[in-house]
Amino acid sequence: MPLSSVKKSSAPSKVDRAAEIFSEYGDFIRAVIRYQVGNDAQADDLFQDFFVSLVSRPIPAGIQNIKSYLYRAITNDIVDAARRVEKCKTLMHKYGECLDYSINKSTPENALIKKEEINKMFKLIEGRLRHSEAQAIMFRFWNNFSIKEVAKKMHVNNRTVSRYISVGLRKARQFFNSKTR
Repeated sequence: MPLSSVKKSSAPSKVDRAAEIFSEYGDFIRAVIRYQVGNDAQADDLFQDFFVSLVSRPIPAGIQNIKSYLYRAITNDIVDAARRVEKCKTLMHKYGECLDYSINKSTPENALIKKEEINKMFKLIEGRLRHSEAQAIMFRFWNNFSIKEVAKKMHVNNRTVSRYISVGLRKARQFFNSKTR
């Protein structure tokens, strides 16, 4: 049977369902996020992350008050994002203390070697990942650009940058985990 004669599923995909929710409740979602966060750049990142969240975890059937459900889901996502940021800050602080200790207690040559090791790690990432993934990771973590700034530099939308970073970091973790075993 030719492919053209096969009927397509009439059920909307998860992305279509999330897009419908965003087209109907997008202003509400953005207002709740902006109110709770207060920072426009962070609100834009969370707004996009919430779309991905709705794709991966669609609204269950039978929800009677969608706005109430969305409000709770947005709040949970913001709390989760804050926890991730705090965890990252804690880890970075611990790393900074370790690095500060090692720099202050070691010779300048050893500090230079550590910096060279970090540079090598980023070079390895560049060599192992697709160009777009490596570029997004470099802009985001080496240059400390926001997702919005990376998107502007790469001439793509913010969701694409988030996907590049997510996929790239997953590949890098797999690679580095296989090297340490």
